[in-house]
Amino acid sequence: MSVALLIIQILLGIGFIMFGFMKFSSKQMVDEFQRYGYASSFRILTGLIEVTAAVLMIAGIWISVLALIGAILIIGTMIGAIFTHFKVGDQLKSIMMPATLLLLAIAVAVYVYQLISG
Repeated sequence: MSVALLIIQILLGIGFIMFGFMKFSSKQMVDEFQRYGYASSFRILTGLIEVTAAVLMIAGIWISVLALIGAILIIGTMIGAIFTHFKVGDQLKSIMMPATLLLLAIAVAVYVYQLISG
C-alpha cells in the first residue's frame, strides 16, 4: 500500500465520520436538506451511509476490500451531492468540495481494485 493511499484513506475516513455525524443533528444540515427538498429521513440515511463509508475506509487500511466498498459508498453520495447542488442552482464553489472528495474516492477505488484483482 502506498503512503499516499494511506493518507487519502485516513482523510476520507475522518472527514466522513464528521460529515456523517453532522447529518444527524446539525442545524445547518437540517436547513440545507430542507432547502434541497429532501425529507429528514433522507438526511439521516445519508449520515448513516457516510459514517459506514468512513468506518469501511479506515478498516480498509487492513482489509483492502473494505476500502473499496467504502470508496464506492462515498462515490455514490458525492455524485448525489453534486447532482443536488446543480439541481438547486448552487454556485460552482459549492460543488468543489464534493467533486474533490469524489475524485479522491475514485482514486482509492481504482488503486484498491487493482491491488486486490492482482
